Amino acid sequence: MSQRDHLRRLPREYYQADAIVHWTISTFERERGWLTGVFLYRFRELLTHSLFRYGLACPLFCLMPDHIHMVWMGLCKGSDQLNAMKHFRPRCDETLNRIGFTLQDQAYDHVFSEGERSEPEFRNVCEYIARNPERAGLVEADGYASYVFTGCLVPGYPELRPFESGYWNQFDKITSFLRKEGMMRT
Repeated sequence: MSQRDHLRRLPREYYQADAIVHWTISTFERERGWLTGVFLYRFRELLTHSLFRYGLACPLFCLMPDHIHMVWMGLCKGSDQLNAMKHFRPRCDETLNRIGFTLQDQAYDHVFSEGERSEPEFRNVCEYIARNPERAGLVEADGYASYVFTGCLVPGYPELRPFESGYWNQFDKITSFLRKEGMMRT
């Protein structure tokens, strides 16, 4: 087996604390056939554990037939997305291996710049990701909100739905609270 090239990462501090990163994980050779409702529920379970363990929120994820998009954002000084990905990815891969699929060796990442972190730009990037099913012809134009494999995950807030009215205001309030008070309520 030949040695594969690995993507270069920015220095670790770019992935820590309140960093916002768009992660893309592809299946090996862009294989299809693994994306099911059962996988979605396992994905959410694994994602919940990784986000909680490393102090992160996921304002948007979108599972496509041959890859996964996730936007992660840190909620505390100790948040570390590289460690979170090291925790999440092998567990996700193990789940896929059970049904005959595997992930590519490494996730691709895009760390949001200061300009991309502004409210309108951040939301535009999330909408662009959410519209992936439209561009792929999986849903009709402007039907992205009906795609069942798109969602969000903030540990402790299972009722959040990214396309419901007022989602972003609610998400902003929750993440602001979590950043100030921490992830545990007493």
